Amino acid sequence: MSWRTTVFGAVAFTLIAVTAGAAWAAVTDNMYPTANANLACRSESGPDGNLSCQTDNRTLTYYMDSGGTNMLEAEDRTVVNSVMNNIYEPTDLSVTLDTTPEFSGSAETDIVYEESGIGVPSGSDGVTFCNNAADSLRCDQQYIRILGGGNYVQGLTCHETGHAVGLTHGQQASPQLSNRDERLGCMETPVDWDERLQDNNIDHINATY
Repeated sequence: MSWRTTVFGAVAFTLIAVTAGAAWAAVTDNMYPTANANLACRSESGPDGNLSCQTDNRTLTYYMDSGGTNMLEAEDRTVVNSVMNNIYEPTDLSVTLDTTPEFSGSAETDIVYEESGIGVPSGSDGVTFCNNAADSLRCDQQYIRILGGGNYVQGLTCHETGHAVGLTHGQQASPQLSNRDERLGCMETPVDWDERLQDNNIDHINATY
């Protein structure tokens, strides 16, 4: 069993790991909030550069926009399903595709994937933002926007999904790492097309959820 205790809003963080035959592999704390990424989670109508929130619980539901200008093509949906089923489901998160998404109320779909450039910063291929904060730490619904033209690949989809569950870049971790540190796996930035979660990320997901 492992767990993580955080004093939110202060530069005081404790990582505790108790394992039964398994080693704690984390080399840095890159689960929001960290000593270098501790702005309060808040609702946004669009991306504004705020740091990642955690998702609101271990049951992670996701939806892929299937109509209109933000629709994911079939090959994009295949990539998202593969990332969720083969990379995130093996963690302690319980991942489910939501075919009847909720956009209001107390049980909103956790992640909404869109193919869109709206709010994506210049020089980036994707962005994640909280549409409805549950509290100062967690978000009830987050949007992931990734550019079209073949950008829905495993590495970038894994990266933006990592932000949606609270994982940060290396420079926002504590202690700080290079954003290109290979131990960050798909949270490396810029991210290679075939990256996936590495042990550092998996340990923090499992300790948090």
